[in-house]
Parts: sequence; structure tokens; C-alpha cells
Amino acid sequence: MKMAKIGIYLDSLATARIHQHHANVFQLYIQELMTFAGIPFRSFDSADEMDAGEFDIVLAALTGGMESESSLWDFAERGGIVISFAGLPYLAARLGCRQLQEVPVGYASLSGEPGGGRPMRCFRARPWLHTSSDAGSLALSCEEDGMVRVGAADGAVAGPLLQTFRVGKGIIARWAVDIPALIVRLQQGELPVYEDGIPAQDGSGALNEGILKADDQCQLDWEADRTHTATGMPYYEHPYADYWREAFMHQLLSAASASDLIVPFVDYWPAGVEAVAMISHDSDFNSDDAGRTTLEVLSECGVRSTWCMIEPGYSPELYPMIREAGHELALHYNALEIEQGIWSQEEFNRQASWFKKATGLPAATSNKNHYTRFEGWGELFRWCEEAGIQSDQTRGPSKKGNVGFPFCTSHPYFPIAWADEYNRLYDVLEIGFLTQDLMHPALSDTSVIAPFLEKVMEVRGVAHFLYHQKHIHELPEVRKALVTTASEAKKLGFEFWTGAEINDWVRAKRELRIIGLGEGGRLRVEGERTAIAAYRPLLAGESSEGAVKRFGLPCVLLQVEFEGASRQQSVALSSLQ
Repeated sequence: MKMAKIGIYLDSLATARIHQHHANVFQLYIQELMTFAGIPFRSFDSADEMDAGEFDIVLAALTGGMESESSLWDFAERGGIVISFAGLPYLAARLGCRQLQEVPVGYASLSGEPGGGRPMRCFRARPWLHTSSDAGSLALSCEEDGMVRVGAADGAVAGPLLQTFRVGKGIIARWAVDIPALIVRLQQGELPVYEDGIPAQDGSGALNEGILKADDQCQLDWEADRTHTATGMPYYEHPYADYWREAFMHQLLSAASASDLIVPFVDYWPAGVEAVAMISHDSDFNSDDAGRTTLEVLSECGVRSTWCMIEPGYSPELYPMIREAGHELALHYNALEIEQGIWSQEEFNRQASWFKKATGLPAATSNKNHYTRFEGWGELFRWCEEAGIQSDQTRGPSKKGNVGFPFCTSHPYFPIAWADEYNRLYDVLEIGFLTQDLMHPALSDTSVIAPFLEKVMEVRGVAHFLYHQKHIHELPEVRKALVTTASEAKKLGFEFWTGAEINDWVRAKRELRIIGLGEGGRLRVEGERTAIAAYRPLLAGESSEGAVKRFGLPCVLLQVEFEGASRQQSVALSSLQ
């Protein structure tokens, strides 16, 4: 068995040219997608490096023009695998294709796993039409999968989603969608937040209330992307970013396996954990009685949670009680103007200092902004970095009508910066939430619990529910909803973690470095011993007995050999900074 050597091509001259014009290079996010999947790779910035024979697979995230694309062709002819994301315009004619008009907004789907034809929202798709296999085309064949539709899930077909061309001994696979940039837009928005979003016509999502929030840059359509529960509760049904992540990983692993190449990966969660649930609270109004009631309810449920504290906080004696019960104390930054809040780093730091003094902790691991207040693009994440706060939970719905997946992911992720910071990764783990205070008179009822848990389990993310202590104490129906949430999640196999525990796990996993396959196919890993589960897809002819599905493929669990502490990260955050 041979472990695939994967390279990510991000041309340095093209990157510099784009940044010179103050535009974004969100193609850089492909490195984060690979890191989060626990797949080893090496980035390179010049097409000349493909000639050295160091790679079996090249992810052509950002190429340098005609000459570099010609080098990719030569790499494929020698037996390499090239995967492109809406790129390679200079190879279109050589591949017997004609470039079609860009689709600003659309829905795409694949025929097989994962998804089986499920529509996925997309932007700026650039499909190709395969016109011939005659002498004008040098590709031996073209296989097509899926389609891109214009404007709606049932809109006109614009072209295929994925085309795979046989070139010499290798292949060139081209997605019609720039998957890394698309995921960034779904998770973080198209633009910085500087004005209110468009409200829902049915009155369930009044984003235009004059308060800047994370969901003002939601990239979903109120009509096309929402559905309703049996009781009429509207919600955003699909974690589209997670679907795109799964689709890309499925194609990458499938292409490698077809060439008898092994691509090992580290699973999302520790061995034996399928998915994680999380409960967080915001201490608005800071009632000690509400805090005590919440402690009692959580004890009955057997759940540890994250308590986001807003100034002036609880009485001093409550904090030790919260910590002794195994809960996390976190910051609840208040920048809401109607409560005399201020959006500024100075004020953020002042409240972070208050938190440390009030709780006796050296720092908060996590933060969630009051009322999901959010401005700009990366200010909050910079403030968290500089204050030593490692995780944020602000990106969630603020209205009854946009609960679910307004930012299209249930997975924790590291946000990418705007062009003014050269699209580096922020060293802050974002853990968004699904909904708040179920059964509150102004919010959703418990009919959303089952579909939320089902979707999160499907993509194996984090099912994060927010319940305010005030409402748990004062509203019996909200208290019952919290109990129901915990009970239903546990029945499905979710494990409840705090935000700090999720942050610690994600960061520990990223410190590992896969260095190769050892005797008997064991996976050699460099780094501190951690309870990871590592897999690889089955190759042709291998028995599927005992295999598990990952990324829509049958995979075998690998034995892992740890080889001591490493001073090197597999794909460090600093690689994008």
C-alpha cells in the first residue's frame, strides 16, 4: 500500500497580485478544510515544484496562468491526479470543453454518495460544456457527475457539477464551484457586516431592527432554504457548508482509491464518539436564583454546559458552585447600544478583565456576544486572539425564523481573515449555535429538536443549543424543553461537551502529524498521544467486513503508532498567517 502524497498549489504570484488589488484569496481555505479533516498535505506556491515527483495528487486551488496550467496537464499525463475548483480556464479547449456563463446563485447536486441528489446552495459557479472528444481535444474521455441549476433547486440546468478527464496516465477533475471560497461565504458571509440584513416577508425574521448582528450577512434565501416542522416552525434546514465539505472529501478519497493510493485521515471526534452536543447559557439579568435553578436542572439531566457571563454577573459564591459541577465559565461580551454597550476593542478588553476579576479565572476560554452583536469581518476574532480567548460562539440565529443552520455548518471552524490581513486564519475556534430558548413564547417550539439533531448527526458536527438561565428559571415550558433536548440528544448517541472541551479537542487533534504508514499498515503519527480514531478508505477488492462509513465511503479503522512529541504541526495555523 502506498500513502498518497498530496500537494496544494497556491501560486504565490497570483496570490500577491490579488492581494495587491485588495481582493480576497479565499482559495487559501482549502488548507483549513484538509487540516480539519486530518489529512496530511504540503502546500507549494510554484508550478515548478510539480516536476520534482513529490506529489501523487495536486489540489489546484489557485494557479498562476497559462504556463502553470500546462504544467498541471503534464503532471496528469505522467500519472498524477489534479483536482480544480472552478479553475483551469486555459485547459478548457484542450479538454474539449467550452466555458459557460457564470451562475451567480444556484443549487448543485451529485448523483451518488454523499447526498444522493440533494441540492446544495452555491455561488459563482463556472460550469463547462464538454463538446467533443475529437482531434481538437487531447483528453481521452470525460465523465460527468451532478449538475448546477440556476437560481433554484428546480431551475434550468447550467451544466455539470463535476467533470473528470482522462489525460495520459492520470486524470484532471474539475468542480464547477470554488468549494473553499463557497464554504467561506456560507460560514462568514459575502461582505463585512455594516448594515442590517433583509427581513423575512412572513415577519419571522426582522433583521432590520437597527442592531448589527452576525446573521445580517446570512447567505441563505428565506423562501428557498427554509422548511417548516409539523407545528409550523420555520427553520433553515441544511448545513450546506458541511455538505460541500463531505462532497469534496468523498471525491478526493475516491480518486485516490481508484489509483490504489491510501489517504489516511483523523476522524472528527475521539474514538467511540459519533457526534457532540452542547448547551450554553447567557446570564442576562444575572439572577442568582436563575443560576441555582439552572444548576439543578442540569444536574437532573446529567449535562455539563457553558455559562456565558455578562457584567455585572452573579454573586461571588455562585462561581465556585458552577465550576465544581463541571461547567465552563465564559464571557458574554455586551456591545448592545440600548444597554449602553460599546463595540470597541477597548470595551471588549475591559469586560474581559471584569470577567477574570469576577470569576477568579486567569482568562475565559470562550466568548459569546450578547444578542449576537457583530460588526465588520474579523474585528471580534482579533480581539479574542489578543485577549487570549480561544473560542467564540456568537454566530447563531437572533430570530425565531432563522433558527437551524443560518451559517450552513454545525462543525467548529477557524474563520479566515479579510484581504486587509492577507486572508490569514484567526486563532479562534468558532462554535455556532442552532437556536435559543425553545418554547419561549417568542421563539420556536420543541418540534425543531428532532430535525436539528438528525442533520447534525448526519454530518457528525456539534448540536449547540442556547438556553438563558432567566428563562429556565421563570418559564416552566422552557425548562421542560431543555430537559427534552438533553434526553433526545442522548438517545441518539450525542455526548455533551462544554465549549472549552470542544476547543481543547480540536486543537489537540491539529497538533498531530501523520508521517506515513508503518508495518502492517499501521499509521505512524508524530505528536502527543491522543485518543484519536484514524481511518482510510477501502481499496478495490478489500473486504468490507467491519468497515464504517466516512465521507460516504466504507473505511477501515487504522492502528496508530505514536512516535513521540512533535515540535511541528501537520498543518499549523501559522501556515496561513
